[in-house]
Amino acid sequence: MNQGAPAGLGAAWPEAAALARRMARDTGDSVRVVLLYGSRLLKTGPDHFSALDFVVIVDDYRAFYEGLWSAGEVDRPPGLMTFFAGFLAPNVIAYAPEEGRTGLAKCLVVSEEDFERALGPDHPDHFLLGRMIQRVGEVWAASTEDLAWVRDQARGAQARVLDWVAPYLDGPVDAVDLGRRLIEVCYRGEFRPESPDRADAIFEAQADHFESVLAPTLEHAVETGLMVHEAGAAPGHAPRFRLARPLSHAQRRRVERYFRRSKARTTLRWFKHMITFANWLPYVTRKVERHTGRIIELNALERKLPLIFLWPRALRVLFMRPGGEAKK
Repeated sequence: MNQGAPAGLGAAWPEAAALARRMARDTGDSVRVVLLYGSRLLKTGPDHFSALDFVVIVDDYRAFYEGLWSAGEVDRPPGLMTFFAGFLAPNVIAYAPEEGRTGLAKCLVVSEEDFERALGPDHPDHFLLGRMIQRVGEVWAASTEDLAWVRDQARGAQARVLDWVAPYLDGPVDAVDLGRRLIEVCYRGEFRPESPDRADAIFEAQADHFESVLAPTLEHAVETGLMVHEAGAAPGHAPRFRLARPLSHAQRRRVERYFRRSKARTTLRWFKHMITFANWLPYVTRKVERHTGRIIELNALERKLPLIFLWPRALRVLFMRPGGEAKK
């Protein structure tokens, strides 16, 4: 029996909750859960222009996009958006009712089936997984059952992090150390415009989250024989763990292949986002300016034909990133 939406959900983020509720109304019954992640949630240097980062879990892509189309909130036909939803999920869209006066969200739109696959043991890449193992905010849900299901998926993903982090552990760790290494691996697994110390800022903003969710993961790894307790832990300090034995070359190569495939898939998504994400160019430009401190003036050719003429500038940004985050 459906128990309805949980009472008080999203109270900690009223702007995000209001925007999520409006999206749910615009799209009928297709939205199941809306999650908040990213800089606005973690308070890692957002500014007045920063969009809210949503993961929008839907039960039917077509119904969701038809609802947004009818409400005038997407300018791409529902058929086109549904078609692209079937490739390299999720789609990325902007949701900005009343031209953004009531809020702006960058939304990763994913079906229940694709969300479960992305966080499951056979995840095809790291794009959604790397974001959902971090702290997220629950801002809207159609029912308590939907919310419980999402929590189960997240717990399963957190329990399996050693499947892909273990090859990058070079000594004893506690839960906080594991969280730091996890973030470093995730950031290295994508081409990103941020400075190298962005991963440190993201980790520090949620160290307590990793301490809470990864301690059971390490204890379970002891039970399965993957890890052992490190002897000589100081009294009053968190227990530390190390790999029970060195991983085989085959295990390491499997994870390396996975991250190469993941980076390739994530890069290919850029081309899809250019179609599904209205106004993607000014959004990306603003994001790069915010994280690098550089003012970016695009010329006429870069604005008109970014797929052809913007690549040299994009490569310069990626390979000449500043050593630290831009001062606000």
